[in-house]
Amino acid sequence: MAKLIYSVILSLDGYIADQTGKFDWAAPSEEVHAFVNDLERPVGTYLYGRRMYEVMLFWETAHTLPEVPPAVQDFTRIWQATDKIVFSTTLDSASSVRTRIERRFDPAMIRELKQTSERDIGIGGPTLAAHAITAGLVDEYQLFVVPILIGGGTRAFPDENRQPLDLVSERRFASGVVYLNYRVTA
Repeated sequence: MAKLIYSVILSLDGYIADQTGKFDWAAPSEEVHAFVNDLERPVGTYLYGRRMYEVMLFWETAHTLPEVPPAVQDFTRIWQATDKIVFSTTLDSASSVRTRIERRFDPAMIRELKQTSERDIGIGGPTLAAHAITAGLVDEYQLFVVPILIGGGTRAFPDENRQPLDLVSERRFASGVVYLNYRVTA
């Protein structure tokens, strides 16, 4: 059975973007990016909300940019080779290959996907992740905590959710970013 993994870069106070929607402070170093790439290799499908999908569309053509660092080239290949399901009521069609649109988030569909997938499933975007967390579907959290306080903006987690977690691993990077990997306890 595949795991559903919520991987997120967040500020120390738990935000993925500031009050104006900017997240430039979250750009990973080459070291962090290479580590993320290794975590993403086992993922066979990404689940996105519309806004996160629009952010991630960068990776559809990132390889065409001049002087692309190796970690960016690597993630571009990983992202392009992965299936994507976008949950949106407003998108008419996908702008990337290997992508399909679903009109609503259906926990039963995600349970079925977890049962039938040979590879893990990644979920991106706090709104969609909140639905999955609330439905008890997320199996693992991969957190990249950036040493910055934002003070407000888009929260990484839903407000009302209590979930016991086990720390599986952690790592500190030269940039001060800390990776924390938690598994949901039964």
